[in-house]
Amino acid sequence: MAYSRTARYSRIAPPPSSSERAEKSLASYRNRTIAFLVGTVAYTAFLYSSGGAGHYLGDSSVAADKGMMAMKAAGRKLQWTTWNIAAINNNPFEYWITYNDEYEQLMKGVESFLENPGDKDIAVKEVFSEEMFTELDTKLQGLGWASVKTYWDDQYKDRKIVSQFMKDPLLGSKRLASMPDRITNTINLPNNPDPVCRPTVINQYDGDLSTQSRWWSEWKRFMFEKPVPVKNKQTGEAEEKRIVNMLQPIKKAKYPDITEQEEKDSLPLQTMCGAIFDAILVHMMNTVSEPAKWQDLKRTMVSELNKMKFPHTLQILQAQYSNSDVIALQEVSSNFVDSIQKSQMGEYFHVISPKDMDSARDQNSVLLLSKASFPGGATQEITSEVEASFPAGESVPVAKGDILAITATHSDGVPFVIASFHGDTNGLATKPVLTALVNTIQKSFAGHELLFGLDANTYEHAKPNKQQSVVDWGRHYVKYGLTSCWGDTPNPSNYTTFNARTYLQPQLNKACKQSDKREKGDVNPKDFIIFKKKHFQVLKTWKDNSGEGTYTEDMAFPTLTFPSDHAILSTIVQAKE
Repeated sequence: MAYSRTARYSRIAPPPSSSERAEKSLASYRNRTIAFLVGTVAYTAFLYSSGGAGHYLGDSSVAADKGMMAMKAAGRKLQWTTWNIAAINNNPFEYWITYNDEYEQLMKGVESFLENPGDKDIAVKEVFSEEMFTELDTKLQGLGWASVKTYWDDQYKDRKIVSQFMKDPLLGSKRLASMPDRITNTINLPNNPDPVCRPTVINQYDGDLSTQSRWWSEWKRFMFEKPVPVKNKQTGEAEEKRIVNMLQPIKKAKYPDITEQEEKDSLPLQTMCGAIFDAILVHMMNTVSEPAKWQDLKRTMVSELNKMKFPHTLQILQAQYSNSDVIALQEVSSNFVDSIQKSQMGEYFHVISPKDMDSARDQNSVLLLSKASFPGGATQEITSEVEASFPAGESVPVAKGDILAITATHSDGVPFVIASFHGDTNGLATKPVLTALVNTIQKSFAGHELLFGLDANTYEHAKPNKQQSVVDWGRHYVKYGLTSCWGDTPNPSNYTTFNARTYLQPQLNKACKQSDKREKGDVNPKDFIIFKKKHFQVLKTWKDNSGEGTYTEDMAFPTLTFPSDHAILSTIVQAKE
């Protein structure tokens, strides 16, 4: 499809037909094309007469050659785009965002409270009172669980809230506060777009957290009194369950720092620690800011970062990238696939998702093919063939939904293998997946071009044997005769991510000070578009963290208008002469 940047959210102009786009360029290439065709026909006849045509070309290669000739004759320019749109984050405060002065002031206050609490480092019992504990312990025993009064009296009530609870590394390694947060933070309901949220600071909860007593009243009701429908993993049917009964025992075999007695008491003990954790968060927020201010700020962030994530993402794709021939997306939910199909994008793109979608994490790689450029859509899905081609004896950390690979034929007649891939956190699957793609093409799809859009999860300064180096990744794809939108040797400081954890999340050991966002955050060159070097040349490549086709260096994202922690990557290529 001819590259244009005129499409807007309110209107997407119908793409020009293939004949219209080719007409002007065809005349200038006619003579060379005729000569090339004559030579090709003569050579093919020779090979067939000698019995070697099937070996050297095969029907697919003949078709591919004809398609490439048509593409060259037309002077075709192709736009390819890739974007990890990122799964919805339940905690709007977890990562530093670029917003406004009020936000910066709040987050600095939280950072100061936890780094330099001074006389604010009060005892646990001053934010989670004896009365609250007694109520909690009574409810725990009512479930048939052991009393945790001994733990409360001997180990917890006199701890300092910051230095001895929030920043206690042993409490973190035992998972006594983070485990119940992970399980109960946000509960997605069957057939309901709105989740149920625990009354806490670090999720989308919209109730009043202006005082400890108001928080505690709602927290008790949430945990012990309000049943919710959850899907039974064995039957698949929805069943009513109280939140407290969703907690899981903490096993010493997996978390060795927990004692044998704590393992036995892990259900009531983690409930108590979870309550203390939330009580400290509420107290801290109401100390560093006026309740109305921080809660209003949170509501705005939840609206823009969480509830409006799908509309923002779709608007950017429609306004800026609807002229792409192919769009590879990663970390896509099934609901967003439906949103694309029902939007204007669905009118002009084939929307292709894996047959075996990830229903648990609900994070899938997806492909959008321009109906003008690929009128037949996907010919077949070959994801299983690619996974079957992983190097023998090598464990490849790929989850369901991470890979989508298909075949499709361009309107010029060029057959493609097109893939979208979301790499594991450390990027260790990236090289094996590319190798598997190459092997699959060589084995079953000779003559097909490769187009591969991916979040490679590569690193500028990779930990040896633990993370994938971006320079080593470049050497890997080059050895297969491939190149990238960034060339043969990617620039390690050409970043496509810039995110850093704040202090408003359970893993304080991973928190970055505001002044350390750049140095200690995830600022890396992670996103790529890969293709055959001998067939295509790059005319232009750009990255986008604004949603408007521009990239601001040294800016943390997402923002309230750009909904992902990965930049969009787009490139325009042309068939080589």
